[in-house]
Amino acid sequence: MITDWTPAFDAVPRSAFLPDLVWRHDLGTGEVSAIDRRTDPDAWRAAADTNVPLVTQWDDGRHEGRERGRVATVSSSMPSLVAGMLADLDVRPGQKVLEVGTGTGWNAGLLAHRLGAGRVVSVDVDEGAVEAARSRLARLGPAAEVVHGDGSAGYGPGAPYDRIVVTCGVRTLPFAWVEQTRPGGVVLVPWGTRFSSTEATARLVVAEDGLSAQGAFTRPVTFMRLRSQRLAHASYDTYVTEESRATARISTTSRTHREIFAGTYDVNRFVLGLRVPDCTYLADRPREGRRPVWLYSLSDRSWACVVHRDDRTEFTVHQSGPRSLWDEVEAAYAWWIERGRPGFGRLGLTVDRAGQRAWLDGPEGLI
Repeated sequence: MITDWTPAFDAVPRSAFLPDLVWRHDLGTGEVSAIDRRTDPDAWRAAADTNVPLVTQWDDGRHEGRERGRVATVSSSMPSLVAGMLADLDVRPGQKVLEVGTGTGWNAGLLAHRLGAGRVVSVDVDEGAVEAARSRLARLGPAAEVVHGDGSAGYGPGAPYDRIVVTCGVRTLPFAWVEQTRPGGVVLVPWGTRFSSTEATARLVVAEDGLSAQGAFTRPVTFMRLRSQRLAHASYDTYVTEESRATARISTTSRTHREIFAGTYDVNRFVLGLRVPDCTYLADRPREGRRPVWLYSLSDRSWACVVHRDDRTEFTVHQSGPRSLWDEVEAAYAWWIERGRPGFGRLGLTVDRAGQRAWLDGPEGLI
């Protein structure tokens, strides 16, 4: 296994792949701040050299100006995450790699430096990102082939690959990625459910017959979604009608928000998504010690709301529709506790033509 990527990081600096205007993302607060090399080169260089994610595009390129856009759509991941995923990928000399999600081109540059010319193909749906990455890569020696296209289909002309690395989050893994990987090869992909943005990298090894791939999750992550799999949330008014409010079932719970949902990178939310399918979770910002949490079904118009308050130990629950979503969440949380609070390493994924199945402690332990 190749574990030391230091020479590649030294030869292929992140700064060479960043535009003049970037937005530094504070993981603690979720806030972003604009930094422009043309007006503050020292701050820009410090951001480039710091272990933080940097947003480089908003709203699929339609955004202009220094203010944050609506949705971040291209970024440069924090270097520690890039290094961790490259270690998990375990590329070997002579192998060929497909990257899905070119972004700034930095990851493709690191791989090309390690493997040499003709060994790395990178595909991205964003034409502007592709053109910028090609230009940056061309200045740094052995270049990856950068293709404009829908990465969910892989890139058949370059197949088969020994490794496929995906740098965007998916909810349904396209089987084309398995088909285009050699038996015994690896597909490394940030995977999650529609419950929340919490994901984990699945390291899937393709079976000798090429008909399936499976493996354990390696680390918690959160990536921008594969564009064809973005979730368009229905409006509040679509769910919470006057009639559904009047007929909602009312109960109480002593489970706190922190206890049930923890943080973005904690396993709680990931497991809840596995156990409560076709559901999404939204939490309002805390205000004056009060925080409403909403659950919306994606298969019908069921909803639930819990109002957590700092000055109470019991919280009111409202549930409406065929599903009792809060009850499902509490049952999923209890399931996780009863099994010893398993972390990401005990969870895994199997993918074949029939679909994808998550498991606990091995493929036979289907969740």
